[in-house]
Amino acid sequence: MVTPPRTVASRLGVAPIFLAALLWGTTGTAAHFLPGSVSPLATGAATMVVGGALLFTLSARSARATLRDCSVRRWVLAGVAGIVVYPLAFYSAINLAGVAVGTVVSLGSAPVFAAGIEFLAERRAVTRLWALCTLVALLGTILLINGRQSDQAAGSAPLGVLLGLLAGLSYALYTHASHRVIAGGHSSRATMGALFGVGALCLVPVLAATGAPLLQSTGSLSVTAYLAIGPMFVAYLLFGRGLRTVRGSTATSITLVEPLVATLLAVLIVGERLPPSGWAGLGLLLVAVTALAVLRDPGQPSSGERTASSPVGLRGARLTRRCKSNHP
Repeated sequence: MVTPPRTVASRLGVAPIFLAALLWGTTGTAAHFLPGSVSPLATGAATMVVGGALLFTLSARSARATLRDCSVRRWVLAGVAGIVVYPLAFYSAINLAGVAVGTVVSLGSAPVFAAGIEFLAERRAVTRLWALCTLVALLGTILLINGRQSDQAAGSAPLGVLLGLLAGLSYALYTHASHRVIAGGHSSRATMGALFGVGALCLVPVLAATGAPLLQSTGSLSVTAYLAIGPMFVAYLLFGRGLRTVRGSTATSITLVEPLVATLLAVLIVGERLPPSGWAGLGLLLVAVTALAVLRDPGQPSSGERTASSPVGLRGARLTRRCKSNHP
């Protein structure tokens, strides 16, 4: 039996998203080596500003062309909003609600928000495969993170939970918006450069207000440089490449592998201990993410099909002819 081209394209798109999630999973262990004087807001703003500047520089000409394209401008603005809000909401949620609750709410709500955004924007219903795998992954995430935090008292501040939901919504919004810009005819590099370049500018004031402790030691600078180049610059290049053929709800579900990687590194490097429930959660996550990666999702079109035949692609093509005259 011959595998349909669009299914092959979708599966190939999973690989870079998976690799991006692996890099994101290293952020917690890397941040563990930062001095206590460095706030989470400073860490998030610094990595976003430096990484965003690198992403824009890599494809400055095409990124500027993307910003000038009025056919995707609303999605560019939506993506920038998600990029700016996410790190501030995520780190604040962890600070107020605790690592376990903040992480579960933020990462666990993102696939649900992504599916909701896709339904509202495209009237695209979720598949049974996605729903089943996401439920299993969410259960695994809860077991995994609660296992890591079993000996710690996690906060339950309502504001922290609300900020976690805001982080999940902003992540889902950025993912869907990026996919729509790419489907509108722009390369993944141009899309990442445009969105993160503007996002970096927006977060400069936050970095200026909170970033002084980062300059107090070479260790802080080294960790920040890694976070900006690895989990930010390289990871989002990979993530953007995957979004060419993988829709947002599937992408956000695959990135639930991030807490799995973070836990393994915490056990192997930091010396944390994982109880049986945590290992059970790790196993559930592996099963769910593997199923999403290798099983066929019949509702996933390739980027070419989407651009050529969907209402978004047809309308984008017509608008592009009218307002992309400045493109190289």
